[in-house]
Amino acid sequence: MDVWRFEAIGTAWEIGTTRLLPAGERDVVRDVIDDFDHTWSRFRDDSLVTALAAQPQEVPAPPDAAAMLDLYRALAEATDGAVQPLVGDSLAARGYDAGYSLRDRGPLPAPADWTERLAWDDGALVLHGPALIDVGALGKGRLVDVVHAVLGSLGHAERLVDAGGDLRLSGAPIRVGLEHPFDPTRAIGVAEVGDAALCGSAVNRRAWPGEHGGLHHVLDARTGEPVRTIAATWALTDEAMIADAAATALFFDGGAAFAARFGVEWVRMTTAGVVEWSAGSRMEVFA
Repeated sequence: MDVWRFEAIGTAWEIGTTRLLPAGERDVVRDVIDDFDHTWSRFRDDSLVTALAAQPQEVPAPPDAAAMLDLYRALAEATDGAVQPLVGDSLAARGYDAGYSLRDRGPLPAPADWTERLAWDDGALVLHGPALIDVGALGKGRLVDVVHAVLGSLGHAERLVDAGGDLRLSGAPIRVGLEHPFDPTRAIGVAEVGDAALCGSAVNRRAWPGEHGGLHHVLDARTGEPVRTIAATWALTDEAMIADAAATALFFDGGAAFAARFGVEWVRMTTAGVVEWSAGSRMEVFA
């Protein structure tokens, strides 16, 4: 398999295909990624979500809006509001802002009435009042799915799309290690991925010191505080967006029910070192 490696949206990408991707097809992939980033990145001063935060208004709904925000509604319902898309200002307040200042200004709960402030019906995306949209709970998975579909439309029946460890594969199965969140040189298990998607999340990634203890990117939107009980999650299912959403939900109460609703197999590790997994999970966990 030919592998193309590059950097985009702040992470390392690997795209594997059975034949070399010519320059024109690579340009198509880059354009798709840049269009998504230009719409949804809160780290760009020229993105749609940054513009909406500065001036709340109604705009034509981007192609991914309904799929992502409908799933966010399900995430919020399952986690009792712990996961929702108006958490951008909460993340920025803890230092995970557009400039990566890593300066903790204290907890800032996200708006509890987010479904009243944000609407995405009838082909429009509307933000009522100042707020910063963040699609980090499932956005990378969505983009992996989009790139996977684009490669399929270009005639690549067998393909692997891996964005910083969130991946989707069409083709012969591969074995993927589940990285130990406290020791990246070790694995706590292995997932076999074939014609499926695997996404994971861990508190040792995107972590920094704070005024009141260590901080990381997984915040409870209700409090603006980082999760302290779960260290890492992995989710395996057909689509990367669903797997990414489940991997986020599994940091909270209700995450297992969300995963069951969408047919997701999962493994997670608590900060106390206890490993849990879904009933019937085919992922191998080491003793």
